[in-house]
Order: sequence, then C-alpha cells, then structure tokens
Amino acid sequence: MAGETRLAAAATLWAPLGLLLTLAPHPARGARPHRDYCVLGAGPAGLQMASFLQRAGRDYAVFERAPAPGSFFTRYPRHRKLISINKRFTGKANAEFNLRHDWNSLLSHDPRLLFRHYSRAYFPDAGDMVRYLRDFADLLGLHVLYNTTIAHVTLDKDSRAWNGHYFILTDQKGQAYQCSVLLVATGLSVPNQVDFPGSELVEGYESVSTDPEDFVGQNVLILGHGNSAFETAENILGVTNFVHMLSRSRVRLSWATHYVGDVRAINNGLLDTYQLKSLDGLLESDLTDLAFVKDRQGKFHITLKFFLEEANASQSADSITLPQDDNDNFAMRVAYDRVIRCLGWKFDFSIFNQSLRLSSGSEFGKKYPLIRASYESKGSRGLFILGTASHSVDYRKSAGGFIHGFRYTVRAVHRLLEHRHHSVAWPSTKYPITQLTSSIIRRVNEASGLYQMFGVLADIILLNENATAFEYLEEFPVQMLAQLETLTGRKAQHGLFVINMEYGKNFSGPDKDVFFYDRSVGHTEDAWQSNFLHPVLYYYRHLPTEQDVRFRPAHWPLPRPAAIHHVVEDFLTDWTAPVGHILPLRRFLENCLNTDLRSFYAESCFVFSLTRQKLPPFCQLGYLSMQGLASTEGLRQHGVDSRLLRDYAAMGQHREGSSQPPGSRGPNSHPLVPGPLVQSLDSNKEEL
Repeated sequence: MAGETRLAAAATLWAPLGLLLTLAPHPARGARPHRDYCVLGAGPAGLQMASFLQRAGRDYAVFERAPAPGSFFTRYPRHRKLISINKRFTGKANAEFNLRHDWNSLLSHDPRLLFRHYSRAYFPDAGDMVRYLRDFADLLGLHVLYNTTIAHVTLDKDSRAWNGHYFILTDQKGQAYQCSVLLVATGLSVPNQVDFPGSELVEGYESVSTDPEDFVGQNVLILGHGNSAFETAENILGVTNFVHMLSRSRVRLSWATHYVGDVRAINNGLLDTYQLKSLDGLLESDLTDLAFVKDRQGKFHITLKFFLEEANASQSADSITLPQDDNDNFAMRVAYDRVIRCLGWKFDFSIFNQSLRLSSGSEFGKKYPLIRASYESKGSRGLFILGTASHSVDYRKSAGGFIHGFRYTVRAVHRLLEHRHHSVAWPSTKYPITQLTSSIIRRVNEASGLYQMFGVLADIILLNENATAFEYLEEFPVQMLAQLETLTGRKAQHGLFVINMEYGKNFSGPDKDVFFYDRSVGHTEDAWQSNFLHPVLYYYRHLPTEQDVRFRPAHWPLPRPAAIHHVVEDFLTDWTAPVGHILPLRRFLENCLNTDLRSFYAESCFVFSLTRQKLPPFCQLGYLSMQGLASTEGLRQHGVDSRLLRDYAAMGQHREGSSQPPGSRGPNSHPLVPGPLVQSLDSNKEEL
C-alpha cells in the first residue's frame, strides 16, 4: 500500500506538468497529452529505460496494459523456473564485477534493488521476478500508466517535432497520446506457429496443462527443440510412456554454443533418457512437410503432407496413407495421445501502422523488428526497440535478448538519446596517459556490460594530441564505430583503441567438440589463438569509415586495425597476471604510442632528466606539475658523483665546530639540484 501511495503521489505531480508543457507549444492539440518519451511495456526493458529517463529528469511515460509491471512473468515460463542465474556469492565485493554473474538485476543506484534480496535459488521462481519488478517501479517512483492498452500507433508528420514527426498512440478507450520518441519494450508475445495440415489440432505451450497428472500413461509428441520444449518435457518425463521431440533443426546446447538462448542444462533431462535408451527421443524433420490426422480413438498419427494431398477429402482419417505403409521402420509410426507446440515467440507487429515501416516482411523480420545497430528502427527515426525484441542486433551471438544483456543496451540507447536531443555528450573520463594500462586492466576485470555483451558493446579510448592523455568511453555499440563522433559528441582525431571481448573463432558450435584436448591456451605468444572469452584490443590511427566497417574482413567484428592485441585467455577470467597479462598489454600499448608507459622511482626520473632529451610520461607529469623529485640518498649520491652537488656529508665531518649545520642551503636553493641546474631544467620545461 505504501508503494501504491507513493506511485499515486508521483503521478499527481508529473501528469499536470506534462499536460501544461503540451498545451503551451501545441494549443491546437490540447486534447492529446504529449510526452517527450513514450515507453511501451513495463517489463524489465521498459522499466530499465524509465529509470534512466527518471534519473535524467526527462518528460516520459510508460504504458502498460496490465495492472502491474512484469505481466509476462505472471504466466511464463509455464513451469515457473527461470533459467537466468542468480549467483549470490562470488567471493568479491566489487558491485560491478558481481553483476557479471547476476543475470536478473536491473541497473540502479539503489542497493536494495539487487535480485539476490528476492531469491536464494540459483534458478529463481518466476514469481520472484514479478515481485522484484514491482518493487523496482515502486521504489524508484517510475511514471507508469497501468491498465492502458495501446491498440494503435501511427505517425503524424510535423516539422516542429524532434524527428520530423510525432508518434500517436491510441489506447483501448480511444485516448490518444503524442510522443516525440517512441521506445518499444513489448518483448516477443505472439506464439510461433507453423502452418501444416492438422496444426489446428495441436495444443500450444501457452495453454497446455502444467499438471503432470494430466499426462499419466500417455504418448506425447512435442514440436520444438528450444528451452520451452525441453522445459515442458522435463515436467512430464516421470509420468508419460515416452516423450518424443520433433524439430526441423538439431538441438543446440548452450554449453556448446555459448549462447544463453539455447537449451540449458537445467532442462535437458530428456537427452539423458534418449541417449541411455529409455524410450524418449529426438527427431529432426521440417514440419511443413508433415501432416497430423486424428483417428476415431482421438489419437494422432503423423503422415506426409504429400499423402494427404493425394487422398480424397471425403476419406476418413483411418484410410489416409501413412509413411509406415511404405516403410515399416518409420520412426514416428506410433500413435500419440498429445501433440504440444513449443516453437517460441515472435514480435507483435499488429498495433503499428504501416506508416512506421517497422518490419521489412523478411523471414527474419517476422520474428524481430528490423533495426540498426543503434537499436533505432530502419523505417522511422525516433522509434527504438528495446529488450528481447532488440535481439536481432546480436541474435545467437551475445546476450542482448536477455536481462543481463539488454540492461546495458538500454543504457546505450539512453546515452545516444541524451546526446541527440539534450546535447549531453556520452559519459567519459579523462586520464593522463600513464594510467592507460591500469584503466584497461581494471575494466576488463570488472566491467559487466563489456563482459556480457561481448562483441556488441565495446569500450573506446580516444587519444589526445601527442598521446599525453586519453578519454575513456564505456560500452559503445561497436557496429556504430564509424558514427562515434556524431553519436557521442566526442572527437577521435588522434587515434583510438577499442577494447572488445571475444571468443575464439572456432571454439563453439553445435557440431564442435568444445571439450577437445588441449583446448586452453596458456602462453602469451599464442594469445591470438585463445578459445575462451578474452579481451582483444584494436588500435586505429584514424576513426574507421562507414566503408571500412561495411567491408571488414569476414567474421571480424571490427575493421582491420593498425595493430591488434589478444590478452591471453584465463581460466579464472582474471587478467591480472603481471607477466602473462599486464606486461604484454603494456608493451603493445607502448609500441602503438611510441612511448614508455612504465612508472618509475624519482631516482630513475632524475637520471633520465640528465641523460635523455625526452622523459617518459610518468616523469614528465611529475615534473610539469611542479612536484619535483623526492630527496633520497641515491639521488644525492648521483648528484655528488656527477659533481652537480657538493658532498655536504663529507664536508660536515671537517666542520664539526662550524656554526652552520652540515648540508645547509640558501633560501633559493633546490633540495637536490643546485641553482644553475634548476634554471637549466626550467628553461627546457616545454621540451620535456
């Protein structure tokens, strides 16, 4: 109740203000409430974007058809066990590192909103996610309009709009809303269906019973080889006669492909029973070639579509030709009591007017909207796809279709919008060049977005003139590298490094033995052959062009660089070994920049100042910041040996009766270097 009260109070505060803002510039459209940003869907992606907009103080609203957030998880997965990892303990206190292994939390500045506070289970219950999302929206006071079903979305061209048009959203009551930017976070909500004879007789994953008692002693056929299919099979393995699974492609196991959307080990018990000859089994066939017929006893038989087309339409199911009539060894000659469709989901395009040009209508576009690498629709400027529906950018490659991935891509979209519409440059941090190695080491060992969205989001290091300092940008969409200056407001005029996380080119795949002998690379000279996830650095003297990105070498995530460096893979994913990781990285950076990035003691810097025309950056920074050189016995002796300093210690032995203490200096003398040398060094300050 307290959360509902806070939410209601927040709505009271922001709703009239938004309306006033609308009425002022658009008096003719006063009946159409205006928002700068409209978010469709209060699932994880929608709430994540809302939290960023809220923190930035932007004018926005989230539209949700259900009475509370996270409505998808109130129904799915049907058997209530999530396959997203809730790793509560890592042995480390670094919050960013811990997010690498927390696949359920959204990004926020409130430590209460970590999923480990909501479940102790490694694979949590879906109800825990519902509670978490409700608290996330409540505690952050997000502006969500519940029980509001957007039934239609269209464009209204207007030259005054940010993108040359407004998005007009109409709800189930006929109320229209006007938005400058539309952020679609509705997920994939339409069940995939394959049209074949008898498909209308098949039960769907979205409605089939989840009570194992309803399947006792039955023969069950499941269509599909994904997690929903295996989840359904796992639920009934112990009570059925057998379960057969049928799909057009081979089963893909996540531990073999490194893709979290493939079949997870928690669901794949049927693989054991199949391979250990216990009646259950897997089959491959194109469903469009098959047909299902139902006999008088209500059992299902599989035949070929070809046989069905040849049969007389008036014939009964019992007289239709079956494959076993020609081949008595046909694998699916047994009759089935139940056939269940578990073929996954696709995006709902039905509410979007053709004016938005949201889908190309291609085979791939039927599952996902076609979008750019910036997550903006190819058909309408200002329309962005977030969350699971944005997975076309990295489908079967990275984690962009799941919470632990899209929480970072949503943040990237927000940063792009902040620069485009509010002149807020992409966040960056400036460091002296002496901190280059340590900055990279820190990020590759801690950063969660870089780690989870490997190959999609990369860190960018922009060098300043003469490479005396650098600017660090985190988690930029790497496929948009050519447009970096336009999208971020940062300049890349003096060269740049790109830090990407990559697997080996031939390490994973459904047909590969990922446990092959000697699969690990341990020597730094073989780092480029690393198989497991590891950091890869690309050095460019100039920002790559669109043409460079488009015509990059096959299977390369980036254009060919001036230099490339692989940090050798590590079993602990802990790239901090001084010899194996840090030293090769530093030498690579030094070769690219033609400078020495080591840190030195003051004594060494003093020697360099006497023997070199150009000091290492570490020594330059100390001298130019007027820090001088700390006095040590070694430095004093160097000065004496070179006859730049008098040996006051020796002189003091002969002046024990003198009133002046040994080693005393005049008011203008330097603690280590005599006056003439100080003047000489000062005169060369610019050269240094």
